[in-house]
Amino acid sequence: MADLPIRLTCADYARVMPLAVGAVKPDGIDLTMVLGREGSWPARAEMLRRAASDPTVHGGESSMAGHLRRIDKGDRSLVALPVFPLRNFTGRDLYVRKDGPVRSSGDLRGRRVGMYDWVASGSIWYRHFLRFIEVPPEGLQWCIGAVDEPNITNHVYTLPAGVRAAPEGRALSEMLIGGELDAIYSPPRPRRYHPVDGPIVRLFPDIRAIERQYFRATRMFPPQHLIVLRREAWQQNKWIARALSDAFMRSTDTFAKAQRSFPYVSPWLDAELEEVEALMGADFHADGFERNRETIEVFAEQAHMAGIVGRRISAEEYFAEFLET
Repeated sequence: MADLPIRLTCADYARVMPLAVGAVKPDGIDLTMVLGREGSWPARAEMLRRAASDPTVHGGESSMAGHLRRIDKGDRSLVALPVFPLRNFTGRDLYVRKDGPVRSSGDLRGRRVGMYDWVASGSIWYRHFLRFIEVPPEGLQWCIGAVDEPNITNHVYTLPAGVRAAPEGRALSEMLIGGELDAIYSPPRPRRYHPVDGPIVRLFPDIRAIERQYFRATRMFPPQHLIVLRREAWQQNKWIARALSDAFMRSTDTFAKAQRSFPYVSPWLDAELEEVEALMGADFHADGFERNRETIEVFAEQAHMAGIVGRRISAEEYFAEFLET
């Protein structure tokens, strides 16, 4: 019997390359990975869009927050797999003006903060990080808009009371430099960022130190995207949820083994891997439901606290179809 053909979208993350080139094969599945290119933010956004709406694919990379909002609305058109191709710590994403009034986390309380999106996965984890550094996110004056150009997200939603949109034609980085904002949160580095010369710098120049503190305190390595399947594809062959999840996990293991065997991506990658594993364990990019249950619960709770969803959604509800198989 021929393997079942499945097409999934994804950004071109290094850890999915063993799957993309066929070094790892899902049992019973003829998998084609439709990949973004060159780490492009627009290409990544396109992969997320296609996973949910392109009839030529069966699913792929999707926003964790987007899936949470769908569940909140009763939309089960996509089936979530506990596979997280994108994880990021978020202390690095907090930027300030080099000569501005915000020099420490305490200076941030009550300030004007720009953010690229109100409901995105990253923005939910930003709030979690703000609480870690004892800056209540509800006490900030939020402004939502494009950091530079073009926009990196395309969500359509109504901003809540007290949250304003950036003026038309104005970028958040421009507003920060001009003194109209005191800080901005952005996943890609703003174009005017420079660690020494500015005019935009990180609030925490030593991102390793603050993000390691965050991990020690929370045990969270924040997942932002996951893999989804179209419901009709899953309904016809429910076994593919487990088969694909297992294949993605084997791809991560294969990639990790290669990095340890040939740690030449950067001159000191070997030492970096040793330090990361000493703190976070060898499986710091672990997929699977049980190993991520608490993280999903925290993520859903943060979204509920921010009013992004109207109720608390459990990890079991989030992955209900996967757990059924």
